[in-house]
Amino acid sequence: MFIGRVKGSLWATRKDEKLNGLKFLVVELDEYNGPQNSIVAADNAGAGLDDLVLISTGSSARMSLDNPDIPVDAVIVGIIDSVEMNE
Repeated sequence: MFIGRVKGSLWATRKDEKLNGLKFLVVELDEYNGPQNSIVAADNAGAGLDDLVLISTGSSARMSLDNPDIPVDAVIVGIIDSVEMNE
């Protein structure tokens, strides 16, 4: 799993029909994950702009959706309230 911050939305009018009805968000991976990168994730938690989110990837991500045959690799599975780290 990864931590990231929602930075925007993505719309695609032409896509695999299994993706219809999904909301896609652009997520910037947080500093907890190393160098900054952005990914696109399907939203399964109702996240919004600037929310800190928990992202699941791979087959675990697909299991969080109603249909595990949907062709996604990253899904927002939670909205994070706080993060505590011991240095």
